[in-house]
Amino acid sequence: MLRWTVHLEGGPRRVNHAAVAVGHRVYSFGGYCSGEDYETLRQIDVHIFNAVSLRWTKLPPVKSAIRGQAPVVPYMRYGHSTVLIDDTVLLWGGRNDTEGACNVLYAFDVNTHKWFTPRVSGTVPGARDGHSACVLGKIMYIFGGYEQQADCFSNDIHKLDTSTMTWTLICTKGNPARWRDFHSATMLGSHMYVFGGRADRFGPFHSNNEIYCNRIRVFDTRTEAWLDCPPTPVLPEGRRSHSAFGYNGELYIFGGYNARLNRHFHDLWKFNPGKEHCFLSYFHLSFDPDSPSPEEGLGDEFDLIDHSDLHILDFSPSLKTLCKLAVIQYNLDQSCLPHDIRWELNAMTTNSNISPSPSPFAYPVPLL
Repeated sequence: MLRWTVHLEGGPRRVNHAAVAVGHRVYSFGGYCSGEDYETLRQIDVHIFNAVSLRWTKLPPVKSAIRGQAPVVPYMRYGHSTVLIDDTVLLWGGRNDTEGACNVLYAFDVNTHKWFTPRVSGTVPGARDGHSACVLGKIMYIFGGYEQQADCFSNDIHKLDTSTMTWTLICTKGNPARWRDFHSATMLGSHMYVFGGRADRFGPFHSNNEIYCNRIRVFDTRTEAWLDCPPTPVLPEGRRSHSAFGYNGELYIFGGYNARLNRHFHDLWKFNPGKEHCFLSYFHLSFDPDSPSPEEGLGDEFDLIDHSDLHILDFSPSLKTLCKLAVIQYNLDQSCLPHDIRWELNAMTTNSNISPSPSPFAYPVPLL
């Protein structure tokens, strides 16, 4: 029984950011916020959400150990990707309005909060944004995106073997997925499930004839082949900039945007690969990374607002959680409840206020 258990305002106001979960913490890297300066080069910001206290903190800027020399930190960007392998976050791609797209691999140690740039070899993917990244074991897979140098959408798959830090361009078999960006790719078992994204009707180059894919494409990482999937009786509307994740062998898709329909979505879908490739629509929700502005009379470029709220979806809420939700919903008296329960209820209903997070080390970060 799925239940939305928490809705809090006051987090970082971001779209097209990237995040990973590490235990009970969520690390959010960069992203775009309307009105912020993306022309001045500055360090990427890192926000951390604690799923126990339900509070946001922000890491302080990294200081250089050598005066006059910049520390090894990625610049502020959007449309990048992050994955977690062991205790290291790998950040790749994305763009900045001044520097353009990037193809340097950065690594972030979640224990020390140090950044470094691993030495890589092989066929490094071209700089891009709007790609996807997912992990199988020690291998990171990069698919699609918008390549800066070629000025076109991509449907290539690159893999990075993190045990040797070697990039490889995969020569895939089968009928490849269409060129696209701002899609999602989710690893279930050894299969990568690609959904959605923005493409062009006539091929890899952008001709302002956008289409939005709404069929699942599956890549088998063992055979390195795109699979032919049977038609799905029920399909979501095509979209980009949605979120996707796997849970218990099933794929979940939430939200997104379709420019041809000029529509923002706030729906949740489940795809079960084992049940005749069936999509199931759960229910309509009330959250988007960005959404139409409630103000009227503004031009197109001002029609979106970037949200700072956070919602938690509990896939198996405990009786304790359901009781706390009842106390909140019906505004019941809490005076007789134990202190820890009252603290949890307060955390669930008090909006966050981003506070600075102290560095886990007191000395400056050495340059690598």
